[in-house]
Amino acid sequence: MGVDFAAQAQSKDIHKTPRPSRPNYNKLHAQPLPVKAYPLPPLIPHNPLSLLHIAFTYLSHIVFPPSSHPRPLLRAYFSADTHSVHVTDESTARILWEQGFFGKGSLSRSEPAWLEREKIRQGLVLGDTSEELTRKRREERKQFKNERARKEREAIEDKLAEEATVGPQGKDDGNREGDAKTPAATEIYQPSDTEAIGNQISSEYTPLLGSGEQANSASSDLASDGPSLQDPAKVIVNQEHLQLTLEEALFLVYALGVLEIQDPSNSQQITTSHLFSLCRSHSHFPPQPTSSLAPDDPFLLSYVVYHHFRSLGWVVRPGIKFAVDYLLYNRGPVFSHAEFAVIVLPAYNDAHWASTAELQTIVQTKAKKSWWWLHCVNRVQAQVKKSLVLVYVEVPAPGSGDGRGVGGVLKRYRVRELMVKRWTPNRNRD
Repeated sequence: MGVDFAAQAQSKDIHKTPRPSRPNYNKLHAQPLPVKAYPLPPLIPHNPLSLLHIAFTYLSHIVFPPSSHPRPLLRAYFSADTHSVHVTDESTARILWEQGFFGKGSLSRSEPAWLEREKIRQGLVLGDTSEELTRKRREERKQFKNERARKEREAIEDKLAEEATVGPQGKDDGNREGDAKTPAATEIYQPSDTEAIGNQISSEYTPLLGSGEQANSASSDLASDGPSLQDPAKVIVNQEHLQLTLEEALFLVYALGVLEIQDPSNSQQITTSHLFSLCRSHSHFPPQPTSSLAPDDPFLLSYVVYHHFRSLGWVVRPGIKFAVDYLLYNRGPVFSHAEFAVIVLPAYNDAHWASTAELQTIVQTKAKKSWWWLHCVNRVQAQVKKSLVLVYVEVPAPGSGDGRGVGGVLKRYRVRELMVKRWTPNRNRD
């Protein structure tokens, strides 16, 4: 008897769930930073006209220099309540996210996508956002685990019921000819307290939506309750803004020069030096005055590391999810997972910190980390397949260089990187 493989393939295609189309991330995130570069054309040795092209481009850039920064500059305002910088303009938020992955949505996990989710929820737009796809995958994984637990529980119950019908001699009393099943044989199995507790616990993990007609009816009820797609005139006000960390805001203002930050109280622009002092003050809680700030305040150490890796071309994102300070992405979180996890540590190697016994005690208290702490952090990074990088920031002596602007303060710091890998005896024998 022949097998109709074409019919089988067609039936599989019918039941296969179509994968939603993904946006073209290479086009959306073509620029790594919110600045434009104008490189010279390539030199072709066997084509003399390429020299003329290079000369013409170079002279045109000198006579009519193109602008690498957006005009007007991007705008945001400083929030002292949240110790961050808020971007309320939608176009500015899209530019900062698509060109460098700066900030996060105030109502989203990462990318500001609350407006798209709300349109989908109200039935104005078809499709799913990245957060909705992640939520659905987690629900499917949870239902799969619940179904697997239910089948394992049923297998154990069938095995116990089968063993309950076996006699004391190891023979099946119910299958012998001429022998009637005695009441004693049917009452041999009595579930213990442990099994009763296990059945009670496992019953709590049954699938929530059920199966078959119940699931279909529930999904149809949810679909019927939502609004139809025949209301295009409805306008939804975007209630989400982009939230920048203090390190990201200073990098956009000082290093790139593409952002203007305003004071919400008087709508005046905050200068770079004043923003630098505000960030240092608000890195403590409650905020401390500028006169009492030390050269090892949390913002200075974290910004030095942030500026260091951003200058090397990495996409730096907060790493609180994995118990670290930063995560380093090669191109961005939409392309691949983070390769490295960074922890910022102060290093007090300057002679000033060993000048007195009091300073030595303070330094030992700040720089001391236990072996158990390092083992726990390294274990977490090994489970998520990331390499742990310990970044030591050389803390200079206080007082010198404070009056030479932001650049004069930052150039006094040095960064040392140390990669730590988890050693396992069965894999690292050599």
